[in-house]
Amino acid sequence: MIRVLIADDHPIVRNGLRGAFADEPDIDVAGEAADGRQAVELAVRLGVDVVLMDLRMPVMSGVQAIAALRERAPAIRVLVVTTFDSEADVLPAIEAGATGYLLKDATPGDLLRAVRAAHRGESVLAPSVAGQLMGHVRRPGGPGLSKRELEVLRHVAEGASNREVARRLFISEASIKTHLLHIYDKLGVRDRAAAVGEAYRRGLLS
Repeated sequence: MIRVLIADDHPIVRNGLRGAFADEPDIDVAGEAADGRQAVELAVRLGVDVVLMDLRMPVMSGVQAIAALRERAPAIRVLVVTTFDSEADVLPAIEAGATGYLLKDATPGDLLRAVRAAHRGESVLAPSVAGQLMGHVRRPGGPGLSKRELEVLRHVAEGASNREVARRLFISEASIKTHLLHIYDKLGVRDRAAAVGEAYRRGLLS
């Protein structure tokens, strides 16, 4: 019997996922969680085999919950089930320890196969997610940052606001915003914090 925990902050989604397993003799939904922290606590306490994890949840994000589970209960497999498939969503989840990554438009059959595969320790990825990972592997370094972009990023990493960075570099605040957009695009991220984290991961900042 595969014991499953459903972690999603939307009750309708949880009900839909639970319904997908209703007639499966080898899968039992042991519990439900509405936020990341609750997901971690329940998964550990109930001793489940697989967690279906949304990424955007209150209290603790899905990525944080995945990392916490890997540390506290590494035998528990995590299958991400979300609507987001950008590189900025996929890579952190996989790096945190997710076994698989599905989108919420997956068919019930795909979901069932993914849960069983995750239980066996096999990776199951939505086609768009697999494409993101292949693209990342083919360009592991990504486009290089210019000298000015690195300067901007170093100041951002120190906690400086756009206005402060502009003052330090003697350029306009609008130029800083433009540099940041180029940085986000080159690093495949969406915001300042993610840009700094990715830059450290790639060794661009030390």
